[in-house]
Amino acid sequence: MAYTVVGSLTQTIPRILSQDEQYYPISDEGKQLIDSLSNKVALLRGFLDGSKKEKASKEEAEEEGMSLETRIREAANRAEDIMEHFMYEHLKVVRSKAVVERTDILYDFRELQIVLKEINSIAEEVERIQPEISGHPTILLSETEAPIIDTVTVGLEKHVEDIRGLLCRGPLARQIIPITGMGGIGKTTLARTVYDNDKIVNNFSVHAWIVVSQNYKIENVFKELASSLETQVEKGVVSDGDTVEDKLHRILTLKKYLIVVDDLWSKKAWDDVRKGFGDPNKLDGSRIIITTRDEDVASHACPNKDPLKMALMDEDLSFSLLKQKVFPNTELKPEMNEIAWDVAKNCGGLPLAIVLIAGILFTAERTVISWGKIAEDVKDAVEKDDKFGQRIALSYTHLPLLLRPCFLYMGGFPEDHEIRISKIFKLWIAEGFVKDENEAEGYLNSLVRRNMPTITAFKSNGKFKTCNIHDLVREMSKSKAIDENYERRMSIGHPDLTGLARGYASTLRSVICFQPNDSSLRSLRKFKLLRVLDVVDTDAYSLPTTVFDLFHLRYLAFGCPMEVPSAISRLQNLRTLIIRPTKRSRKYSTDEVCLPLEIWMMPLLTHLVSFFDLLPNPEGAASALKELLTLSVVKKLICTKEMMKLIWNVKKLAITYFGDKYQEDYQLKNLVILSQLEKLTLFVMKGSLLQVKAKPVFPETLKKLTLSGWRFPWEDMKAIAALPQLQVLKLRDHAFEGDTWDTNEECGDEDYEEAEVNLFLELKYLLIEESDLENWVTEKRHFPALERLVLKGCGKLNEIPNDIGDISGLKLIEVDRFNEPLLKCVYEIQKEQDGYARVLRVRQL
Repeated sequence: MAYTVVGSLTQTIPRILSQDEQYYPISDEGKQLIDSLSNKVALLRGFLDGSKKEKASKEEAEEEGMSLETRIREAANRAEDIMEHFMYEHLKVVRSKAVVERTDILYDFRELQIVLKEINSIAEEVERIQPEISGHPTILLSETEAPIIDTVTVGLEKHVEDIRGLLCRGPLARQIIPITGMGGIGKTTLARTVYDNDKIVNNFSVHAWIVVSQNYKIENVFKELASSLETQVEKGVVSDGDTVEDKLHRILTLKKYLIVVDDLWSKKAWDDVRKGFGDPNKLDGSRIIITTRDEDVASHACPNKDPLKMALMDEDLSFSLLKQKVFPNTELKPEMNEIAWDVAKNCGGLPLAIVLIAGILFTAERTVISWGKIAEDVKDAVEKDDKFGQRIALSYTHLPLLLRPCFLYMGGFPEDHEIRISKIFKLWIAEGFVKDENEAEGYLNSLVRRNMPTITAFKSNGKFKTCNIHDLVREMSKSKAIDENYERRMSIGHPDLTGLARGYASTLRSVICFQPNDSSLRSLRKFKLLRVLDVVDTDAYSLPTTVFDLFHLRYLAFGCPMEVPSAISRLQNLRTLIIRPTKRSRKYSTDEVCLPLEIWMMPLLTHLVSFFDLLPNPEGAASALKELLTLSVVKKLICTKEMMKLIWNVKKLAITYFGDKYQEDYQLKNLVILSQLEKLTLFVMKGSLLQVKAKPVFPETLKKLTLSGWRFPWEDMKAIAALPQLQVLKLRDHAFEGDTWDTNEECGDEDYEEAEVNLFLELKYLLIEESDLENWVTEKRHFPALERLVLKGCGKLNEIPNDIGDISGLKLIEVDRFNEPLLKCVYEIQKEQDGYARVLRVRQL
């Protein structure tokens, strides 16, 4: 953690020196003091990097180094706090007075002089221990490519077959299948392996996965369950006006279901959850899988049946799992193989420990010395603690220093919380852990390679969408955060900001609330150093005005409806502004707030995500938002040339149009001006009438395009097919209309069989949802890169060309389960491909 604090301090120093002299008139003596601090900090950062890569040989020197790390951390924390408080306080003075007297400044740095004396003392110790260390460190993270997420099920094969039999065969009476075992033994992995098996899941009309953690709220559990189920049933089964209870009752009464209840902790939790499952005596083969660490809970849920109890792995299985994770296709030299056996044996048969240690081995240099050191660490951990805690902690001990704050930040999220990757990237950037999203992606990949977060969902382009942290890893993270005094910088999910303010108001950099009460927001004025503030789910209707004095704020997320005053422009360091519908406002979707004109006066704004808000007309008073990368979702945007030039650098744009008639020309032809645009969503709300059908002109840089409700003729697809970098195409709610889509006509040549084809060259994912399409005429050469095809709500489409199955990279076809003719056609294509020894999966939606 010392390295992280010092790294943050190295960013703060140039920021304070680069501020406008009118606002921050630092005296010459003050500048010399900060310069001196900067030089010493560079030395300390080099020491920390060196102490990580090359420890002193003597035990006494190692202990002295650790003591120095603690001193460095505390001194760097104090120095950064002092300077950031200085910037905050003097900004307030400047706003209240026309002139700031230079004599006011000297006093602010007296405390910094005291800290510098301590840092000078530490620097002398560093030079004594490691006189050759100097300059800035270079820590390279080579794992920039996304790691392959495998589905290793070593040791689970017998369990999978047993559960398959219970799910797909046996009596029609509803059955409950409990899986028990200690934390980290693989209960969720086993349940997920079964749940992700298409041949198993296709036996059920609907299926869902819910998590019931220690801090569950039953209304949220039921809402999540209903939301998942209602997307899988035909229209008319439920309606928007139904309550959550009504939706669950109708679906689970009418449909054969498979539901996984993961991470059940108590008998009461089961008693609460089972009320939502309807008639326990229904006779349609429905099944419920439960995972729990508590055998009493399993017996309570299913009193007449022994649970499936998972045991620790033996040494052979432990080694097999380690091998699959680290070197599946490589034969090691005898001495390396022996070390691997020792490591596997010392993990004590706990799969989670094996997987985490495998992540350490995978990223380490493959030498006897390197692996031997890891094996010694594992052995030492076994001798210290026989309950796996020390072994799990090794995954943190072996982390590169740059990755530690990123991991601790993720570990701060609540139990079983699914973390959105896009959100964690923005938070890391706001905290200063990484420079941009590319670097954040590299850091995440490094953590995933070490198996510390678990990826739980993927985007349509194959990138990571969400992840979570295993309970035991999260507990280890919390312990490390306390050890390294990390809680002084971050609070996630704390229910009482008032109480938090009493302990950490002067040091906290991040506050993320999930369910705060209204009154707690009044304490925000005390958190002067905040960089991150997320209060989306608060019950408040407005933010305290003092929030707009938080000079250091870089990430602000709050719930709509809330007033967005012109004072927002005072947050000149703000990079991310998110205004999301709260749980309350989702019930009242007419609530609306407009952004002020001053939004155009925020030069560093990078991400503007505002689901209910209108982007104000700049009226000639705006300057280009050069840093803006995300603008989503903006209403009725008129894409004039002037507007496009103000957001010219945007990479992600989402626009929604609505109303009885379209009277205006929205000038979508000017979208082509956005030469950096990669992701575009154009949405027309249901019930809107298009009097003027604006035809967009797309920039060639597009990688993902989503169209909804436009009702373009299929002939207009030619322009989309020619986009050279398009990887994902989603056509929702009659984006195109007409009974026939013939891609041969898009080749632009009457003799299209001989024509050179340049259609959908990079397209990997194609979704057609809610369409009146009846005939799809195409060839495999028109979709050379297609990997996943999704056809949902295409009730008139009874078949697709067999040629689709011959696309070499096609791995998955997903089809609405209610379209039986199309489903039959797709299964025939799958059967034909099986004959060619090609694996083509079919999934029913």
